[in-house]
Amino acid sequence: MKRELALLSLAFLSLVPSGQPQSQQTADDACSVQILVPGLKGDAGEKGDKGAPGRPGRVGPTGEKGDVGDKGQKGSVGRHGKIGPIGSKGEKGVSGDMGPPGPNGEPGVPCECSQLRKAIGEMDNQVTQLTSELKFIKNGLPSPAAVAGVRETDSKIYLLVKEERAYVDAQLSCQGRGGTLAMPKDEATNSLLAAYIAQAGLARVFVGINDLEREGAFMYADRSPMQTFHRWRSGEPNNAHEEEDCVEMVASGGWNDVACGLTMHFLCEFDKEHV
Repeated sequence: MKRELALLSLAFLSLVPSGQPQSQQTADDACSVQILVPGLKGDAGEKGDKGAPGRPGRVGPTGEKGDVGDKGQKGSVGRHGKIGPIGSKGEKGVSGDMGPPGPNGEPGVPCECSQLRKAIGEMDNQVTQLTSELKFIKNGLPSPAAVAGVRETDSKIYLLVKEERAYVDAQLSCQGRGGTLAMPKDEATNSLLAAYIAQAGLARVFVGINDLEREGAFMYADRSPMQTFHRWRSGEPNNAHEEEDCVEMVASGGWNDVACGLTMHFLCEFDKEHV
């Protein structure tokens, strides 16, 4: 600072005119003349705080397209995408080799098999007989179990069996052949069966009508109830001796209730679509 004042004083004295006394000049200058002279450059001050960002400048023009760069390195595997829809079912593969046999099972429970063998033997006989009769039905050839061939409607086949059996056994025989005891449910069917019996030279046969479940409530062998049609003979049904729960048809087409334990020939009925 002293150096700066000395330099300032020299500069001031150099401006005083020659020939005047120094004391007088100083007194006059102090009253009338003030001259400011720039001092020397001071030392650099401390760095100020960072100013606020200036406003963004204008967007410059688009530069020219550069050359294609070299291919970059392969990136890492990305995340798995969503699972796609299930594809169509493929063709069946070739069957594999047969596996080894499994372990033996537990021993069966002992039983009395004599009755079972007897029943199986009877069924075999019925199957043989049924096979023979079905061949007859299809080919029109004579059959030892039929009398005067068969009779047909649009949907049924009727077979007159020349075996004398009780009602229940007759029904089982028809069922074993794939049918049931004949069920005359209308006038046309009843007349057809009556003519069948008469041509065979028989007087009466079992048909599929009974009131075994409830007295007086007659139903057909397929358990369907009797409707408005019937051909009861005069005075029938009378349940004579309170034991007549089954029905026979005579050659004239009339019906009688009779004891189910009687044995006689019988008529079987078959659905054509099942033969």
